[in-house]
Amino acid sequence: MTNFSGTQSAAKLQKTLGLWHIIIIGLAYIQPMTLFDTFGLVSEESHLHVPTSYIIALIAILFTSISYGHMIRRYPSSGSAYTYAQKSIHPNIGFMVGWSSWLDYLLSPMVNIILAVIYLEALFPDVNHWVWVIVLSAFMTGVNLRGARFVANFNSLIVLVQLLVIGIFTWMVFTKLQAGFNAEGPITAEQRYQLWSLEPFWNELTSVGALITGATLLCFSFTGFDSLSSLAEETKDTENTLPKAIFLTALIAGVIFIISTYFMQLYFPSTPGSYFKNIAETQPEILLLVGGSLFQSYVLTFAIITVMASGISAHAGVSRLMYVMGRDGVINKKIFGHISPKSYTPNYNILIVGAVALTAGFMDLDIVISMISFGALTAFTFVNLSVISRYALRDGRTKTAKDIFSFVVIPMLGFISIFAMWLEIEETALKYGLWWAMFGILYLGYKTKGFKHPAPQHNEFE
Repeated sequence: MTNFSGTQSAAKLQKTLGLWHIIIIGLAYIQPMTLFDTFGLVSEESHLHVPTSYIIALIAILFTSISYGHMIRRYPSSGSAYTYAQKSIHPNIGFMVGWSSWLDYLLSPMVNIILAVIYLEALFPDVNHWVWVIVLSAFMTGVNLRGARFVANFNSLIVLVQLLVIGIFTWMVFTKLQAGFNAEGPITAEQRYQLWSLEPFWNELTSVGALITGATLLCFSFTGFDSLSSLAEETKDTENTLPKAIFLTALIAGVIFIISTYFMQLYFPSTPGSYFKNIAETQPEILLLVGGSLFQSYVLTFAIITVMASGISAHAGVSRLMYVMGRDGVINKKIFGHISPKSYTPNYNILIVGAVALTAGFMDLDIVISMISFGALTAFTFVNLSVISRYALRDGRTKTAKDIFSFVVIPMLGFISIFAMWLEIEETALKYGLWWAMFGILYLGYKTKGFKHPAPQHNEFE
């Protein structure tokens, strides 16, 4: 047995996951109920066109998911975008993509803890928030130490109940609109947002830049789809199963988001500040306004479980990215490249991520979401470029119309879609992201002895 960890243990990740295991983990990571949390912020940024921002984000994500599929077939590694850029473009580029992806992957479990604390504080306002942060971080870590198959099974029922909650909520909103009422009272003939109106999608006041800004924030809502590639070494028939699972996860989530937020935008037709005290944390108020206090308390109680399911999936993804980077030797092999011979999990990484998650007690939700956007956009950009570099340029797959469409046109459309989001990224995300990238460049310079050598890499595919 090959020793990938660089340690005394010969343990490695085990292939135990099928198609629906992967989709469930992805939907749990994406956490469909996150649409309630981001609605206020995106409604403000998109100028009251949340469903259109979701459409733009989904188009970019679907193009990019196809690129992920191409790269998974070539490099079925848990390193995801890090490995693809490393093998297809240059090891140093791969390192920087992996380093930037940490902003996405490392902070995602933290976001879910912050959200869970928000819900718990709404239910138990007298309990110190640090109690919840510590308990939730320990719970996430404990579940992940049991392995990826356990994570999938744990999340299955939670995902199904989430979809049921969204369906019930959307039906409640629809019945209110059908009866002629929105959040402001009776709907008059003069109001723009009538039931079955196209106004939430587009009107004469629509700003393309604002829509793209909203879509950029909504990359946070889709970050689970790309993390599935980090399960490549634990998936049965990886080259066929994982590309399908990634595309279907993004598509299912996108359709749910677009339909639900269409009716939500009709129900909340004015500036979010008219309805919500804090537009960055709207789920509790949305549930109260639509369903009343009893509905709010039930859903918030369940929402605590859903965000933990998402956090558990995110925790699994980042621990495996760290494992591959450790296996390569770009970060410490003995710590990060270790696999437990008992649980077949990167248990040291799982514990480290759990410790980092404790810093959620100091962080604000809107800042963390912005920083995640930087990491996600970096990964998406270079996955699309990796397809062009690997297949079109290095392998010469440009001799047929099918190859040109698959390996040039589709990834280029994905790149253009993501580039449009870069142009509208929030200043906070760009500032913190560039600072993080600068630290990565300095570390890479140290690791490569002043860039005289490429970053180290594991040659399992060569």
